[in-house]
Amino acid sequence: MDTILRIVISTAIGYLLGSINSSLVIGRFYRVDVRKHGSGNAGVTNTLRILGKTAALLVLIGDALKGIISCLVGYYIAGQTGAIVAGGFAIIGHNWPVYFGFKGGKGVLTSFAVMVFIDWKLAIIALGAFIVVVLLTRYVSLGSITGAIILPILAILFNRSIELIVFSIALGFLVIVKHHSNIERLINGTESKLGKKTG
Repeated sequence: MDTILRIVISTAIGYLLGSINSSLVIGRFYRVDVRKHGSGNAGVTNTLRILGKTAALLVLIGDALKGIISCLVGYYIAGQTGAIVAGGFAIIGHNWPVYFGFKGGKGVLTSFAVMVFIDWKLAIIALGAFIVVVLLTRYVSLGSITGAIILPILAILFNRSIELIVFSIALGFLVIVKHHSNIERLINGTESKLGKKTG
């Protein structure tokens, strides 16, 4: 099979898998669209606030699995490049899902799962930074933004390939762009902290 065709197939599969937004699927069992409550984000944190721990856990598993599965399929089809492309488009699918009117989540968990597959060492360090920031501030959004910022820095410091550096920059950029409203609330002091329910 032609290399370009392999990449195209990896792209399509990654996007379609990524578009299966777990919080929206789980929300349908509760007859709740989490995009209409709380922060309005279709992700784990807002699901936790609105639907509770069980629903949030199911969303966490689903969003992580689709990132890993996308990378596995992409790797099988087109090697490491296929894994990066499929993983990247799984994140894009999560953020702008074709099945849900292109209104999805912020892609943090799926991004982490993809990075675990591609370079678990960088992913773990970024996760460590996320955890420290969340523990100190209780702002999940700030932890996510911090992880997104340091990821490409880590890729450069650890002398990773140009392909991975570019990917980590793009991934970090996507996460930050999707957190623009959170950044505004952080600046204004109105961002919700972890553990605080919002109606």
